[in-house]
Amino acid sequence: MMNNPVLVEVFRGETVESRHRGAIAVVDGDGRTVFSLGDIERAVFPRSAIKSIQALPLVETGAADALGFGNVELAMACASHSGEPEHVARAAMMLERAGLDVSALECGSHWPFDQPVLIQLAKSGSEPTPLHNNCSGKHAGFLSTCVHCGLETKGYVALGSQIQEMVREAMEQVTGAPHSVDRCGTDGCSIPTYAIPLKSLASGFAKMATGNGLMPERARAARRLIDACMAEPFYVAGTNRACTVLMNMAPGRVFLKTGAEGVFCGAVPELGLGFALKCDDGATRASETMVACLLSRLFAFEPELCAKFDRYSGREMKNWNGIPYGLVAPVEALTKAEIG
Repeated sequence: MMNNPVLVEVFRGETVESRHRGAIAVVDGDGRTVFSLGDIERAVFPRSAIKSIQALPLVETGAADALGFGNVELAMACASHSGEPEHVARAAMMLERAGLDVSALECGSHWPFDQPVLIQLAKSGSEPTPLHNNCSGKHAGFLSTCVHCGLETKGYVALGSQIQEMVREAMEQVTGAPHSVDRCGTDGCSIPTYAIPLKSLASGFAKMATGNGLMPERARAARRLIDACMAEPFYVAGTNRACTVLMNMAPGRVFLKTGAEGVFCGAVPELGLGFALKCDDGATRASETMVACLLSRLFAFEPELCAKFDRYSGREMKNWNGIPYGLVAPVEALTKAEIG
């Protein structure tokens, strides 16, 4: 197994203090790799980065339309949200439309990952509920599909449950990679998660954006979910979160979604490209730098937008007194990359 290259360096002053290795794949709608760094055949767990693929049954079965879900609800079904009041209320509404309440959720509870949101919740004297779980929108989507299709809701998170088999089939068909039990783990929200090659993930998102290789109904559902996320970036993540900030830099033109342990997947529909990346050590600071720099290269033909992504990718770090001390920065293999 090849060693992945260093893609991000962390400077303290002028000296490199830390380095992050990783891999990146960019694939077009025909499955052709147009850019890669590192071992893109190595299997990785995409975690939450593939929520838009996992949401396909919600749209394809007619559940979303039957319950009157619009762009916000579809974005929530693809989200790893910050647990802000708007996110919590929307997840609750989705369940209510399906005739359910918070007790139906099997994702577990956790304090919001975003510190200001966590502090606000704690100050209110409240405890987090499963609605605050960053995956509550996705789970509300699963449950809505179950109710619409007459499937059992209890135990819906389990490997082999009817809804998880529908989700597995969608992921397998879209990515073109087998989702086998021997490559299956349990995600943070208790559903199955499968390790597949980075290239297959990138190919899957190219298909989601272009519809190439998908049956017409699935292609329509895929693009509807991608478009919903691009239309409502706040509901995909939240205030000051990378997915929301970066999509807002190019409204309606970029889709991206993060996953735990340093993963990002996404697409640029106008270019017909999908991408996937993984920071080997799982560091968020590095994966965010990697994806922002990748977007700057994908939009190299548009200098003003390219510069916005570049500014985000090379971020200044400050200590507790607000004094700048260093930088998280992509390496030249990324900053000078030509993609196409």
